[in-house]
Amino acid sequence: MIRRSFLALAACFAIAAAAPASAQNQNPAQFINDLGQKALAALTNKQASATELQQRFRALLNGNFDVPTIGRFALGRYWNAANPQQQQDYLKLFEDQLVDAYATRFREYAGETFKVGGARTEGNDSVVTSQIVRPQGPPIDVEWRVRNGAQGLRIVDVAVAGVSMATTQRSEFAAVIERNGGNVDSLIQALRTKTVTVAKP
Repeated sequence: MIRRSFLALAACFAIAAAAPASAQNQNPAQFINDLGQKALAALTNKQASATELQQRFRALLNGNFDVPTIGRFALGRYWNAANPQQQQDYLKLFEDQLVDAYATRFREYAGETFKVGGARTEGNDSVVTSQIVRPQGPPIDVEWRVRNGAQGLRIVDVAVAGVSMATTQRSEFAAVIERNGGNVDSLIQALRTKTVTVAKP
């Protein structure tokens, strides 16, 4: 539970209102540093309503994360088993689930600071190292997998203390589908039930 909490908080630290055009001219480490610093200013207002935070988070999420790529990875081998309508419904609900899970986590902010280290190349991606420094307790190591595509730099995964957010989600989704005889609709229904209160743009 503690690891999940920090995973959610760390994911939030990366989200900010940097425009895609400016991201194209940045190196990956600077991209992550700028996003982390701006996120604190954008989403730590404790006076904002839950609906307002969800709407802000959704806009920032879509501007800085490659949500479709993460969603397809999370569905794993079941992506190709799904028909086009199922794929469309799933991706929409996957985004809603991210908003539902992370939008209000900045209310848990308690003075943590964000420090970015260097970056290394892994295939077509850059992996940026960083730490969440807490007022109490040891720092949390966070790695950001960044990909440069047609829309500029986008985050495709976050790993906290070696635990990948995308891989963890993939395992959880597979377990839901397998418990229901390999039926992708079972996951879609579970996501729909879970995210009925998520604010839409």
